[in-house]
This record gives sequence, structure tokens and C-alpha cells, in this order.
Amino acid sequence: MIYFLKLLSDDIRVAQVEFRKHSQVKRLALGSLLACIAAVLQAAGGFLPGIGYFVSPFATLPILIGAMFSLQMGVISYFLTSLLLFILSPSELVIFPFTTGLLGIGIGVAFSFFKKRFSIIFIGSVLLTIGIISLLYVFHFPVLGPSVSDSPSFMTVGGIFMFSLLYNWLWVEVALFFFRKLKIFII
Repeated sequence: MIYFLKLLSDDIRVAQVEFRKHSQVKRLALGSLLACIAAVLQAAGGFLPGIGYFVSPFATLPILIGAMFSLQMGVISYFLTSLLLFILSPSELVIFPFTTGLLGIGIGVAFSFFKKRFSIIFIGSVLLTIGIISLLYVFHFPVLGPSVSDSPSFMTVGGIFMFSLLYNWLWVEVALFFFRKLKIFII
């Protein structure tokens, strides 16, 4: 339990300050590159049936890394990826803004405002749960497949939230790993 309540280092805040010193052109170019990578990864589910469904969740990483360095770059990458998906694979455009992209933005924003791992995981979990529930019950899009009922139940929402907690924990650890590797090149 102490692992989740331990404070994270200030590396992210230091990197954000250093990243702001770069020119706006460099920041926009990096944001567009991250958006292109995210769009290709997300569209893989439509272009490569089978293996593409295992690749498409990794579209979270470019958005998340962008949001960790700069909230503005993360948001720009998120919207640019949505526009690219509109052209490349419109069927993925329904899924990306509510799940993969929202998760990347949510965790990136949480890294900027919170220092404890549990807070970051919890915020990302809440946002992912809201996104999945919106797709299931508001838009009636079977994001979890046809076996999940389109009428809300406590068990379904609870299961989605528990999955979101574990999934966000994984993404927080992946983000910290890649952040440490990429900050040398980006800053």
C-alpha cells in the first residue's frame, strides 16, 4: 500500500519547465509526430484484424507522453489524432476519444497535478470508466462486445471500474518507464 501512496519524483515538473523553453515550432512538430503515431496505432485495429486489436491500445502512449511534457501538446495531439482517424479509419473515431485518447489525456493531466501514484491511477480510472460507460449506455456502442448488456447494472459498472484501475496502474508504470527514456531526447 505504501507503494501507491509514495510521492513520485519531480522529474515530470522539471521536464515540463525545460520543455516550455523550446520554440513553439519544435513543440508543435513533436505534438504532430505523436498524433501521427497515435493515429496509426489506433487505426491498426481496422487495418490489421486480429493483431491490430493488440496494437491499437498502444495509441494511448503518444498522447500520454505528449500530455506529460505539456498539457497543451497533449490536447493538440488528442484532437489532431481524432482528425487523422476521421480520414484514416472513421470506425476507430468512435472509440479513440472516449477510451484510448481520454486515458492518455487523463493520466497526463493527473501527472501534472498530483504527486501520488494512487491519485494518478484513480483519476485515469474514473475518466476511462466514464468514457466506456458513455459509449455503452449513452451512444449504445458495444465497445465491450455484444455480451455486455446495454442496460446499466451495478455489476457491469463495478467491473469496468475495477478493470480501469488495473489498466491505469499498468499505463502509469509504462508511462514512467518511457518518460525516463524519452526525456533525454525531448529535452
